[in-house]
Amino acid sequence: MMNAETKNKVQARLKRVAGQVSGIQRMVDDNRYCVDVLMQISAARAALAKVSKLLLESHIQTCVTGAFESDDARERAAKIEELVRVFDKHCSC
Repeated sequence: MMNAETKNKVQARLKRVAGQVSGIQRMVDDNRYCVDVLMQISAARAALAKVSKLLLESHIQTCVTGAFESDDARERAAKIEELVRVFDKHCSC
């Protein structure tokens, strides 16, 4: 579970992303130049990537660390599998 500081950071970033997406929608509605729209989409994707990084860091510092500090080998193995799935989905490795 993420701490209050991380939660506040994530919420603030997501509000900014929501504003960016609304702005993109307005650009489309206004028939703005395609390249300008694409640049804004790229900026929104980068902002979401930062949110993902914050969440991943928080997860590693709390849930994963807790699992590795426990004596439960199954819990540790489950966290490793979970991280592999996350990296497989979100990283272009």
